[in-house]
Amino acid sequence: MNTTAPTSPALLGIDLGTSSVKAVVMDLTGALLAQASADYPVSNPHVGWAETDPELWWSAITTAVRQAAAASDARISGIGLSGQMHGVVPTDASGRPVRPAMLWADARALDQLAVYRDLPAAVAARLANPLTPGMAGPLLAWLAIHERTSYRATRWALQPKDWVRGRLTGLFDSEPSDASATLLYDIPSDTWDLDVMMALGLDPGMFPPLLPHAGDLAGDLLASAAAALGLHPGIPVAAGAADAAAAALGSGLTEPDQAQLTIGSGAQIVLPATAAVLPSAGQPVTHLYRAATEKGWYEMAAVLNGGLTLNWVRRLLGASWAELYDSAAVPARADDPIFLPHLNGERTPYMDTSLRGSWTGLDPRHDRVSLLRSALEGVAFTIRAALDSLPGVAGRVDHLRLAGGGSIAPAWRQLLADVLGYPLHAVQIPAASGRGAAMLGARAAGYLDEPALLDLLTPDSRPVADPQDAGTAVSAERREKFNQTLQALRHEKAGAPAR
Repeated sequence: MNTTAPTSPALLGIDLGTSSVKAVVMDLTGALLAQASADYPVSNPHVGWAETDPELWWSAITTAVRQAAAASDARISGIGLSGQMHGVVPTDASGRPVRPAMLWADARALDQLAVYRDLPAAVAARLANPLTPGMAGPLLAWLAIHERTSYRATRWALQPKDWVRGRLTGLFDSEPSDASATLLYDIPSDTWDLDVMMALGLDPGMFPPLLPHAGDLAGDLLASAAAALGLHPGIPVAAGAADAAAAALGSGLTEPDQAQLTIGSGAQIVLPATAAVLPSAGQPVTHLYRAATEKGWYEMAAVLNGGLTLNWVRRLLGASWAELYDSAAVPARADDPIFLPHLNGERTPYMDTSLRGSWTGLDPRHDRVSLLRSALEGVAFTIRAALDSLPGVAGRVDHLRLAGGGSIAPAWRQLLADVLGYPLHAVQIPAASGRGAAMLGARAAGYLDEPALLDLLTPDSRPVADPQDAGTAVSAERREKFNQTLQALRHEKAGAPAR
């Protein structure tokens, strides 16, 4: 055991994901010193529900932070946060959850979207985002109708990472990068939208004050939290950011001529923006949220069915991750099966929670490798549809930056390049969301101002795949068949008689 007291100041980033938390320790140059993770379950008590007990988050956080801090042998001098977006943690006045957290993948609040559709046009327009049931606004409206006891007991309606910050500091606030992703936010005015809250029948008083920026000092680490984490009390804690915003910051994605594809449980394509430009008339299918920088925004196409679906396929067919990704190197045939990956419905561009997955076109010649490859291809085709829906990509970017643990296999990268039609440059940033969170901790602790922070976070990227003519031609034919299959099944479902 090393008994020497650590002396080097370092930053801790806590990245609260859907099924695991990562704790990363960075030095003041942004270099990774140590990281650790811990898992927790997502509960599905009813079809379409997705919940987690926040106390399981806290237990995992204490485990991961203790491991990472011990491995780094550094003095933690600032803490930043990143967290899964959209869902909500209803708590009492002390921050104790009154029920399990409802998560972004939850679809129970479909009926509450009717209230949004009835909003006056001017009010609806300033939301500037698609209507999806797994956002805090619809979920809380559902709670107010179906779980009155829990709703009446709710003092604070918190975003997941804001609940964690409350546990660290005893203070309850939010900040724009998370608040703008709740369907309760006035995008042009950059603040909570009281008209929408009132239309949903929600008490505006349950929504916490907004700290101006993700890097603002939100409070100091409580002695009780410090004891649980194995840290010293009084460490400055930053407001923190939504995970997509933190990942963009952590990987240096800040300029409007850049676009980044991240593949994890889902997939996101992020395009930075210098101002909030409202979408044209009609319901948007892409997202517009505040960035983790002081004045930045970003547009995002969000795909639900990335690694979650691939993991389901892998387990179903008894394949390792290596076998799954190696299947991408097998040349596609025109009559291979078509896989629709929409096990959980889909967001961009379909905005359809009722979409479901399928394999079609199977015949006796098809084998396990054919099924594995078609699963990768189906996810890639869905990402391509999302990319095509994102305004401003064409003509602004000449390549896509590639990030996330679900995008490191060479054959998978080549398949993605062929389908997407862009060169791919891998961003050499481990734990981007955690890194962004940690560097927000550096801001809160006074080590860096924003210009210095952005200079520091210049990405290290390298080309890893270029579209190949042969692959692009074959994949274009396959993608057309994919789209035809998807539309045929949606049409069939829409025309099915009521039961």
